[in-house]
Amino acid sequence: MRHPDACHPKHKEQGSALRVCSAWLCGVAVLVLAVCAGPTPSWAIDSSQRSALPPSTAGIGTVDYWRDVQPIVERRCAVCHGCYDSPCQLNLTAYEGLTRGANKKPVYEGTRLVTAEPTRLFEDAQSVAAWRKKDFFPVLEERAQATEEARRAGVLARMLALKRTHPLPPQPLLPETFDLSLNRGQQCPTESQFDAFAADHPLWGMPYGLPGVNEQEYQTLMRWIEDGAPYRDAEPVSPMSVAQIEEWEAFFNGDSVKQQLMSRYLYEHLNLTHLYFEGLSDRQWFRLVRSRSAPGQPIDLLVTRRPYDDPGVPRVYYRLQPVRGSILAKTHIPYALSPARKQRYAELFLDAPYEVEALPGYDVSVGSNPFVAFRALPVRSRYRFLLDDSHTFFMQFMKGPVCRGQVALDVIDERFWLFFTDPDSAALDQSETFLAENSSHLYLPTAEGVSRFGLSSWLKYSRMQKSFLKAKLAYIEALQPRGETADLSFIWNRRGMQSSAALTLFRHADSGSAVQGLIG
Repeated sequence: MRHPDACHPKHKEQGSALRVCSAWLCGVAVLVLAVCAGPTPSWAIDSSQRSALPPSTAGIGTVDYWRDVQPIVERRCAVCHGCYDSPCQLNLTAYEGLTRGANKKPVYEGTRLVTAEPTRLFEDAQSVAAWRKKDFFPVLEERAQATEEARRAGVLARMLALKRTHPLPPQPLLPETFDLSLNRGQQCPTESQFDAFAADHPLWGMPYGLPGVNEQEYQTLMRWIEDGAPYRDAEPVSPMSVAQIEEWEAFFNGDSVKQQLMSRYLYEHLNLTHLYFEGLSDRQWFRLVRSRSAPGQPIDLLVTRRPYDDPGVPRVYYRLQPVRGSILAKTHIPYALSPARKQRYAELFLDAPYEVEALPGYDVSVGSNPFVAFRALPVRSRYRFLLDDSHTFFMQFMKGPVCRGQVALDVIDERFWLFFTDPDSAALDQSETFLAENSSHLYLPTAEGVSRFGLSSWLKYSRMQKSFLKAKLAYIEALQPRGETADLSFIWNRRGMQSSAALTLFRHADSGSAVQGLIG
């Protein structure tokens, strides 16, 4: 299963080493010159989730989850068990992932022909019981009155013990019995299957293919498991952050159609980022989410497969929800909220002279085509918004929720440079008309539905691509009067701003990164 890529398609164009191409940035066409080479407070918890959270057991046991256990798990486990490609879907970035447990069904399955049911932690089920109905099995003993011996028989405890009794062999390279390939077969033993697993693979204790945890870490984890894996509520969000949340949620949830369209556009571009408040010393991370409930009430999360799917309610509220669990570099896309940022949003989307007659709907032909959904927003406003933080938005292309790149697209080892058109250039003067005439070529495959996206649809999209590239070439050629020498005066040079005007992107099979400046 490929988890949603938000509204950003990932694609490559074939062509010469130096070419002018178009980057599809979810709501604005941008001319690009490419050289190709923490915890949740009670006020912010989904109301349906309150009864589903693990019970607070403060004061029970001698080992504290936050002080003693979480740092070990974050240091030794989360790097493998953190993204959607976590072995056996065991997500160890949060306590709720531990209590959810594991699942034998692989998330990434290249031969799958239809969409699978998503299993996003904190979103697609809100209780342990609900995860059990989705075929997740426990890795911790769940019986409240279980003995210490029974708790030591849980999958997690036995995986740790197996590594301790069968450490890695004292040789410079791992034995060939270790399969480290991305497409290796998964071994996901339940408690009743563990004896057979250990007999067949005695060296496959956890951490897999790495040295075991040290003696002190092992004893800490085992004491915590023997105590019943106690958990206490985490520290609440700081009062300074609460004040910022209230201010930003008021801004995101204005009543005018202009404000609502702006907020929908911002949400669809920022939902993958980790937001923080610039200037606050206690750095905490937040997500921009859609909620049924208005600011001031507990978040009632609207869960959809994609950020542009129909939320199913008359009015959407955009809320800031604290990030729960460890931060992984692979999916971490930081984005600052500040007074200057808010002023910039207002300048681009509220103060700009344009009218919004009605809000776009969520019909798939509209929602899956940002050039239609956000047609009312001025092209230059959209472009300047994206250009202000081009590094952030290209990081969403390269990182985002797809943890195995070759499932999203045919990946090659590559590096390419990106330059951008100056937003004041005459090259954008006719872009409104161009987009209006060609938006029908640019909708996402979502509109086709899962069962229909076969060979015939592939051929149709191939024809759409050719039509768009032909129209784009004609548009570019019209920018340069015949007989004049072409130059690069339309390339943006950032005009003295501190960050770089160009980016370098790196990509290979299961990872990618975007950095500012021209590297290499």
